[in-house]
Amino acid sequence: MKKLAIIGKPNVGKSSFFNRILRERDAITSEQAGTTRDIKRRYATIINKRVEILDTGGLDEGCELFDRIKEKSIKAAHEADIILYMVDGKSLPELDDKKFFYELETLGKRVALVVNKIDNDKMKEKLWEYYEFGTDAIFGISIVHNRGVNTLLEWIAEQLPEEDSITPKGELSESFDMDTRTDEDTSEFHETDDGDDDGRYFYPYEDYAAQQEEGEVEFYDETTDTLVDFDEQSLKEFKVAIIGRVNVGKSSLLNALVNDERAVVSSVAGTTIDPIDETFAYEDKKITFVDTAGIRKRGKILGIEKYALMRTQKQLDSADIALLVLDASEPFLDLDEKIAGLIDANRLGCLIVLNKWDIAAREDYDKIIQEVRDRFKFLHYAPIITVSAHSKQRINKVFEKLIEINENFSQRISTSKLNEVIEMAMRRHTLPSMHGQRIRLYFATQYETRPPRIVLVMNKPKGLHFTYRRYLTNKMREAFNFEGVPILFKAKAKKERKRR
Repeated sequence: MKKLAIIGKPNVGKSSFFNRILRERDAITSEQAGTTRDIKRRYATIINKRVEILDTGGLDEGCELFDRIKEKSIKAAHEADIILYMVDGKSLPELDDKKFFYELETLGKRVALVVNKIDNDKMKEKLWEYYEFGTDAIFGISIVHNRGVNTLLEWIAEQLPEEDSITPKGELSESFDMDTRTDEDTSEFHETDDGDDDGRYFYPYEDYAAQQEEGEVEFYDETTDTLVDFDEQSLKEFKVAIIGRVNVGKSSLLNALVNDERAVVSSVAGTTIDPIDETFAYEDKKITFVDTAGIRKRGKILGIEKYALMRTQKQLDSADIALLVLDASEPFLDLDEKIAGLIDANRLGCLIVLNKWDIAAREDYDKIIQEVRDRFKFLHYAPIITVSAHSKQRINKVFEKLIEINENFSQRISTSKLNEVIEMAMRRHTLPSMHGQRIRLYFATQYETRPPRIVLVMNKPKGLHFTYRRYLTNKMREAFNFEGVPILFKAKAKKERKRR
């Protein structure tokens, strides 16, 4: 598949055109120079032909950060097959633009000069000034007013080979979502939730089935809580979001993981603005890493960082696992805990990464690990690994843990094994009663994966105290490998048998 790179100085409209092609607001746009800093890659269809689009940062100089952005943009130009060099049509041609354009032409690629912000017919007169660039592939457009854009898209499609043509897809069929069901007697809870009710009694699964046949137990309709099948491909392809506060080394970690300078790294806090992703093949797995913007305290989030935070939250919605990056060389902050709370809220698998271990106080290993466990109790299931993104120390261990967590995330426990564990747990500690009423727990079954969700069928769903739920969770973790994965429970009332 061919690659199309959009190159130019800051604030000429590169990201706006990128969004126009994708027909969605993927890249963050603003009047602030340097909003785009890393290379955003997306696949798009232009007049029935597939192409990979590369949105680049502005070609500018003046500080360490801008120098790194420029370096990435030039690298993208070398990688691309087609290059759009974009300029601001509201200003006169500049010598720097001519210099960059001529350098791009020497690469032997198809290069077009795109003059943006030609918003009306009067502005067309300024377009003639740009013919001194000496190219016949020149397009005057206005992305805001959608003028001349189709002509440019037609030219791009002409540069793409016929083998990249696609057949329009038909409408997708409707899918059934377990989470759309409603039931007044159903309440889902997480292992870290609190509660204020109690409960008592367990029927082994076999006994329940026998009593159901004899009519001694009310009917439970298993067809409404069958396991939602997951795509087997999810074991081979999954998405990992890298999150943490600013300057903990998230972008450096991404570069170390994919073994490439994929993300811009500088000493400027908050270098990453737009989340960027990179798919990396490890053994027989495809892992998509998403480097998200660093999160600051709410009062310090200004301007485009507000949009960056929204994008980070959106990426977490679609992720499977989160890499929580902490700076091991500095004391942990309350902000670290709040960021970790996003993982818990999105029910993601989790791996805690203590970065900058090469400059941390290694003799305090046990002390640091204990502090992590004390501060992030709600992520008690997450394994901890120490790394150095700078020296690539133990980077391979990150891959090994991620693959293990993803397998645990997709794990299904058979109903018989599940109930064996719960029965043994009930024999050790019976359920307390609720206001003198006996609580019956008939059986448990897993009805979904990614993350694993388990339904507990009871006569009084609200009668299960959170401390007992935590006890059952611990027993589940002792019996099965759920490291790095949250376990979600649903207490569900039995359904009455329909009378004929």
